[in-house]
Amino acid sequence: MTTITINERTKAGKMLLEFAKIIAASNKGVTIDLEQKKTPKTKEESPYNPEFVNRILSAEKEKGKRFNTAKDLWESII
Repeated sequence: MTTITINERTKAGKMLLEFAKIIAASNKGVTIDLEQKKTPKTKEESPYNPEFVNRILSAEKEKGKRFNTAKDLWESII
């Protein structure tokens, strides 16, 4: 089995995908799997701990704090 990645937004990508669909319709040995890689789009699907995300977002809003080391920064967030 071979996997081909096609950018469907380009003219060449659209043409190649249409050609592959025609070939797949007439041949049993060719199939097209249009499944796309899923990326988390909502908070429920996010791989990150929601509490940690909230801490990072609240720390981002704070202005004027200075830290001597990165360790001090992370300790203030966590």
